[in-house]
Amino acid sequence: MDSGQWHVEKRSTLKKEPFLKENGGGPVSESRSLSIIVLGASGDLAKKKTFPALFNLYHQGFLNPDEVHIFGYARTKLSDQELRDKIRGYLVGEKNASEKVEALSKFLQLIKYVSGPYDSEDGFKRLDKAISEHEISKKSSEGSSRRLFYLALPPSVYPPVCKMIKACCTNKSNTGGWTRIVVEKPFGKDLESAEQLSSQIGGLFDESQIYRIDHYLGKELVQNMLVLRFANRLFLPLWNRDNIANVQIVFREDFGTEGRGGYFDEYGIIRDIIQNHLLQVLCLVAMEKPISLKPEHIRDEKVKVLQSVIPIKDEEVVLGQYEGYRDDPTVPNDSNTPTFATTILRIDNERWEGVPFILKAGKAMGSKKADIRIQFKDVPGDIFKCQKQGRNEFVIRLQPSEAMYMKLTVKKPGLEMQTVQSELDLSYKQRYQDVSIPEAYERLILDTIKGDQQHFVRRDELKAAWEIFTPLLHRIEKGEVKSIPYKAGSRGPTEADQLLEKAGYLQTHGYMWIPPTL
Repeated sequence: MDSGQWHVEKRSTLKKEPFLKENGGGPVSESRSLSIIVLGASGDLAKKKTFPALFNLYHQGFLNPDEVHIFGYARTKLSDQELRDKIRGYLVGEKNASEKVEALSKFLQLIKYVSGPYDSEDGFKRLDKAISEHEISKKSSEGSSRRLFYLALPPSVYPPVCKMIKACCTNKSNTGGWTRIVVEKPFGKDLESAEQLSSQIGGLFDESQIYRIDHYLGKELVQNMLVLRFANRLFLPLWNRDNIANVQIVFREDFGTEGRGGYFDEYGIIRDIIQNHLLQVLCLVAMEKPISLKPEHIRDEKVKVLQSVIPIKDEEVVLGQYEGYRDDPTVPNDSNTPTFATTILRIDNERWEGVPFILKAGKAMGSKKADIRIQFKDVPGDIFKCQKQGRNEFVIRLQPSEAMYMKLTVKKPGLEMQTVQSELDLSYKQRYQDVSIPEAYERLILDTIKGDQQHFVRRDELKAAWEIFTPLLHRIEKGEVKSIPYKAGSRGPTEADQLLEKAGYLQTHGYMWIPPTL
């Protein structure tokens, strides 16, 4: 192979990959039957995320049509064809649509719909009957089939739904098959509600059967964090308090709640984004090297990070609410729910003592992006007098325009000795032009089928995350911490920038990263 080229091997289908036993033992033989059940099949999450992810897995050969069947379940009365028509427009975009027509038609024929309530055995018995008929058609022996239940539902119905699944729809014996449950965030509203929910579901299913999904853990560059940190000697001596001044993990949306105001007002930006997505990213940035890549070893290290976070101080929090948020008739006129938050977390361990981790998220901002920004300390003895131009920064752009780049000070081309900030850039669309970056949900559903829980949240991890934010959330609800108004389309409250400056973040002026063009 020419040294200037790179090589990608086509991944094998699931049929060729060994599955792991629930207890982490050796591979088990696959049955001929895989049933994927989407509960809440008529809702937005299912049609916009779950079904498109399943179709993409099918189109790429990861779901064998000779083994898989997909069932939708919801209260809405629909026929099989009506559900297929409802989701069809979400499965294929304009790009390469003509190439997927045949695959789309075949995929839709794999979908069957069952309607029924979420708290009654009648509907779930009909669902179990439909699943069993599929399994018999594939000549699966009882208990050897695989059943994946994806709960695209609000958390309030998780307990009754899980109770019905346990009573009516699980495998009757264990002869190599399995039953797994995928649950979406928000998993509770605070520590008490999350623990109550965990106890209710945990009383029905083993932890090895429960997959708490956080789609940020399925993003390509988030999954790259462990490789980046622990497979490159370059970063090993730098990744600590001796060299890093601060870490920012930022999420921005350039639109507001847009009709979801009533729902969003129950949760706010901390519950919606920071307590889960950004905190998961923080764990991967801050964790120690696990002893292996086994899911439990990785999750053990993430829990240690969360347990090392000291209580959040009110003076290290800035909340905001964009002007016009309360114009939504579903939002209370006196709402203090933040649509923006910047908070500083501090990790009390040898590696990170004194390094602020700045988590920042907001709606109705001036731009849309999510990135990790690791800012290094100043160079001692600045003989070039260039510190005011900015510090070295390692930036991981999660979305859009996935990239990693290192901001460096270099000599400006010319006869004079002048310095300027530039970058070493790895932009994915330019470097990997022929590779399609998978959607997060595709990767995580595939992991669930394989039985790999590495990118899912364990119960003690969830508890530790809520222990960090619950006291602050309760103070916000009591009105002890107020949201500051900010203009839609802005950077957020000016107080947030002042907090960053106070935390030691030095903003680079006169430099802007521009994604390279092909």
